[in-house]
Amino acid sequence: MTRTSATSAPERAVSGQAPGGTDLSHGLKQRHLSMIALGGVIGAGLFVGSGAGIAAAGPAIVLAYAASGLLVMLVMRMLGEMAAANPASGTFSVHAEKAIGPWAGFTAGWMFWVELCVGIAVEAIGAAHIMQSWFPSTPSWMWVLIFMAVFCGANLAAVSNFGEFEFWFATLKVAAIGIFLVLGVLAIAGVLPGTAAPGADNLTGHGGFIPNGANGLVVGLLASVFAYGGLETVTIAAAESEQPVKGVAQAVRTAMWRIALFYVGSMLVVVTVLPWNDKSLLTDGPYVAVLEYLDIPAAGQIMNVIVLIALLSAMNANIYGASRMSHSLVMRGEGPRFLAKVSNGVPRLTVIASSAFGFFAVLLSYWWPDTVFKWLLYMTGAAVLVVWGFIAVTQLRMRRRLERTAPEKLVVKMWLFPGLTWAALAGIVAVLSLMLREEDTRVQLYFTAGLTGALALVGYLRQRVTAAKH
Repeated sequence: MTRTSATSAPERAVSGQAPGGTDLSHGLKQRHLSMIALGGVIGAGLFVGSGAGIAAAGPAIVLAYAASGLLVMLVMRMLGEMAAANPASGTFSVHAEKAIGPWAGFTAGWMFWVELCVGIAVEAIGAAHIMQSWFPSTPSWMWVLIFMAVFCGANLAAVSNFGEFEFWFATLKVAAIGIFLVLGVLAIAGVLPGTAAPGADNLTGHGGFIPNGANGLVVGLLASVFAYGGLETVTIAAAESEQPVKGVAQAVRTAMWRIALFYVGSMLVVVTVLPWNDKSLLTDGPYVAVLEYLDIPAAGQIMNVIVLIALLSAMNANIYGASRMSHSLVMRGEGPRFLAKVSNGVPRLTVIASSAFGFFAVLLSYWWPDTVFKWLLYMTGAAVLVVWGFIAVTQLRMRRRLERTAPEKLVVKMWLFPGLTWAALAGIVAVLSLMLREEDTRVQLYFTAGLTGALALVGYLRQRVTAAKH
């Protein structure tokens, strides 16, 4: 198995050149990319998982989401700088290979691929459970099979299909969050019929703003960090858009207000309207709890539909992202060469391979839910932080190189470089260190470290073998 040199890898990845001279298509329109970026921050973790963070941190969950949101904005800015300078379907893996070495591109790329494939399984299972709650006589495996077939088929047909699905999914998610925020603000202002203005009682009462102290804030911070996973997909999609540089630049520049509005704004509304220790925040989810408190008809079912949309959106995006990342790796000689074929602008074999691994993970969840599938979840528990770490180190090295050789490519620039890049890297290390405090996250950290170490070792050995051949 031969591979290209680290110097030429990004150029090949940008074109997506496959055997037979067929390129990846550029079928994503600007509206697709804009909504992928806008909806990419809204996942099922925000609608449901944020309840556990509120229960741990209390009203201080707002600080937790603001702090983790700041870290994410810095990572996205770094990623945007590199993606705008050199758009590539392998995004940070391509950049890491050039800036750090082939072993780094191999490790970051396959780590991200495994993370996305496990995510496909988790989202398929979650969506199937919702469908089963509506149709109790149907088996959950049937819904998993239907969803996998639909989204694998959509990604096999054309990249524009992925774009259309995500455009409408994102539109519905953004509309749902927008309506929730409007209702919440009206309730807080006391102008919503039948609801008295809560004032600051829920923010300062019930034990204070930080009722569970520093430990609770740490748990809330960890919960909030992992809710932001998936933002990287927009830079993968940018490489297949009509105007890659303009598209990724625009997406990154609007990241700040999206994060502030959707995450921090939502959490502020929730903990202002309801006491943080209200049991419904955990049992029903924070959004359902607030809507039911405001006496919105069928609030539970409305949110079930929104969560289903969020799950299917993430599943669709993960199949897309995993297939493009694995295709980029294969094109650079870092994977099975037979998967490199592109048909009508779509890397269909990597779409099938990524979907198959995701479906296999679903089967593992049925066969060994407490062993093998749990290990998979643990191995990817801190994967997003490992990927962010690679992005930060890569940007540190690439920025200096671009300033010397091609300053005109710096369409998007990291703020206050290199200070904020180092600050982001320190933040990533700090979050990884905080994971050692809690038993569950500590186990995830160990498993993720094991996967990272194994991939890095394989990548390094491949790099040595390739160097010896040359």
